[in-house]
Amino acid sequence: MASRADNIASSLSLANFSKATELKNRIWFTIGALIVFRFLSFVPLPGVNPLILESLYSKTQGGILDLFNTFSGGSLSRMSLIALGVMPYITASIVVQLAASLHPALMALKKEGEAGRKKLNQYTRYGTVGLCALQGWFLAVSLEAYGASSGLQAVVDPGIMFRVGAVISLVGGTMFLLWLGEQITSRGIGNGVSLIIMAGIVAQMPKFASNLGQAYSAGDTGSVLIVTLIGLIIGMILLICFFERATRRLLIQYPKRATQNGMMQADRSHLPLKLNTAGVIPPIFASSLLLLPLTITQFAGNSLSPESTMGQFVVTLNQYLGHGKPLYMLFYAAGIIFFSFFYTAVVFNPEETADNLKKNGGFIPGIRPGARTAEYLDYVLTRVTVIGAIYLTIVCTVPEYFLSMTGLPLLFMGGTSLLIVVNVTVDTITQIQSHLLAHQYGDLIKKAKLKGRQR
Repeated sequence: MASRADNIASSLSLANFSKATELKNRIWFTIGALIVFRFLSFVPLPGVNPLILESLYSKTQGGILDLFNTFSGGSLSRMSLIALGVMPYITASIVVQLAASLHPALMALKKEGEAGRKKLNQYTRYGTVGLCALQGWFLAVSLEAYGASSGLQAVVDPGIMFRVGAVISLVGGTMFLLWLGEQITSRGIGNGVSLIIMAGIVAQMPKFASNLGQAYSAGDTGSVLIVTLIGLIIGMILLICFFERATRRLLIQYPKRATQNGMMQADRSHLPLKLNTAGVIPPIFASSLLLLPLTITQFAGNSLSPESTMGQFVVTLNQYLGHGKPLYMLFYAAGIIFFSFFYTAVVFNPEETADNLKKNGGFIPGIRPGARTAEYLDYVLTRVTVIGAIYLTIVCTVPEYFLSMTGLPLLFMGGTSLLIVVNVTVDTITQIQSHLLAHQYGDLIKKAKLKGRQR
């Protein structure tokens, strides 16, 4: 028999939005914040010529800059104030998480609860400022050097003042995005930073759809290819939705406790182990490491002679590590599998989970508490991660192979982009349903109080 909560959840509909005033305000606030983010992506850095910059960026396509440009909603190609996006914050948070799992002092700080979490967040922000300053400096220097070697001066007045101004502007833009993301999380709906990344990816879709339509009108793309592309996107979305919500539930049993009626009753719960515990970190790390040499060789390619040994090495590296090449696909798949196991081991500690269960009196039926429980959790998690790593490899490599075979520059259709968009969308919809469910429960409580007063 369905419970009252199940009945309410099944009856949720869009008609309930008219009564949920707080939810509507949160949604409007989120939309307004994302509009501000899109406006900022069109504000260029001081001292940069956007027209020349666009021609320069077109010569460096195919490297890691394409990945960052997709996540920033095209801000990097326009060299706007938020050209770095929130990627420095993501990198700093990953580094702090890794350090908290390996360094004893940070590990103890992590176990302090809310105070320790605030301290780690403070370290993450310090790391974000440092990474922004470092990346902004190298970005300004490389922009000056690459523009001069190409004969196109994108910087109006090169020099130390431009570099310092660019670093200050880029650091301020990224920190403002973090503040905007925190406001979305507290006053809006969904996770603010994740929504900003998703908005940047989705913002590229109309441009790519327009390019695809122009290619079809010119006869460069056939109708069969477009239908295949749409079918592949739909299939990938369904696959991601299925595997991201799939969990391996372990039965946890607690000792019998006396109830109000004097009867002894054993409490039961479940420990959910996600098939993809690592999330989108493995494809981001793997693609970044593979595209980094390609980006460096692209920037250094103009200053090297093709007849020299280094020039031949650069040409060979670009040939073998290009998108869709067999060696690239092999390294990409191996990197995804490695980082899936590595990051899962970082974010989930079987020994700590087993100790927490033992302290609370919980145990897995048939498994002794303590070390045997930790071994069993590691056993199950390893086999679950195998399935998750295979799923991530398929989701990320199949679109890459399809794009390389067709020559379509649709980075938003890549596995990493689809994973981010689908995950953030599912999480946001889940939060909206939670707000609607809480609103309906509030209405039920009010009605119950009214009936009680009438009696």
